Amino acid sequence: MKTGSFEGSFTFFADRCIFVNCKPKIGLQVYEEVAAMHITNRQLTLTALCAALISVLSPIAIPLGNLVPVSLATLAVMISAVLTGPLLSAFAVMIYILLGIMGLPVFAGFSSGASIAFGMTGGYIFGYLLLALCTGYGALLSRHMESLNKSRAVLLCSMIIGTLLLYTAGTACFMKYTGMHLSACLAACVLPFLPGDFVKMILVIILGERLAPLIQKR
Repeated sequence: MKTGSFEGSFTFFADRCIFVNCKPKIGLQVYEEVAAMHITNRQLTLTALCAALISVLSPIAIPLGNLVPVSLATLAVMISAVLTGPLLSAFAVMIYILLGIMGLPVFAGFSSGASIAFGMTGGYIFGYLLLALCTGYGALLSRHMESLNKSRAVLLCSMIIGTLLLYTAGTACFMKYTGMHLSACLAACVLPFLPGDFVKMILVIILGERLAPLIQKR
């Protein structure tokens, strides 16, 4: 058993298992990547840029005629997670939430304030953290797949799971504040957005394959 050491002022500390002459499992490889991650100035800058991306895109909704407008919030969160991983993307989401609470118009419809973050739609806002963590972990895991199709499938599954957790947290909060039944909440806040969410997931996979190699270059 080895214990990682601190390097610089921005270093995560965690115990790591090192197996000699033994091929480690993929899950352990991903765990080690996260646990032993050293946050550099470059990564801090990238995290800030992702927070800015989320803050700029989240208030925007694309109208689709008579259909429910498509929000760009989850697209920004998933792209950030693919590019930076679970921890840094979660930090970016937290920065975004703090900016909104402080009064910057970064929430849906260019709204802001603690009343929004902790109101009836606050579960969806904080649910972005779950989406970032799931997608970011899936992005790390997908890099260890032996084929491109498996890599895409892993990333897609992680985004689906993250989206389900996001909607679960958001819908539970919405039900608590409004007193609406589950079926009514799903019809109003979840089901209309699912087709757009699937399109965004495909777009994230395409963009991720093109942008991630550029971001990862040293």
